[in-house]
Amino acid sequence: MREIRSARFKRSYKKFTREIRVAFTKQMHFLLLDIRHPSLRAKKYDETTNVWQARVTNNARFTSKSRAISIISLTLKNTRINHA
Repeated sequence: MREIRSARFKRSYKKFTREIRVAFTKQMHFLLLDIRHPSLRAKKYDETTNVWQARVTNNARFTSKSRAISIISLTLKNTRINHA
């Protein structure tokens, strides 16, 4: 299996720190090997379009779409909630 990055993903990827980008690369490796890898904490995000969400770090998640021969990376988001 191989990874394909959407244009939206590439734009968001550039905004993250090197640390997050390295963590994403590691997590994508695990996803390509086994979507059930424990560190991913992967879950179905949208069942109708087969979109999955997985963990990069405690505060970052990515969404991907699984195809027969590839994984399409859709988004990379910061999930940190700032309280006033």
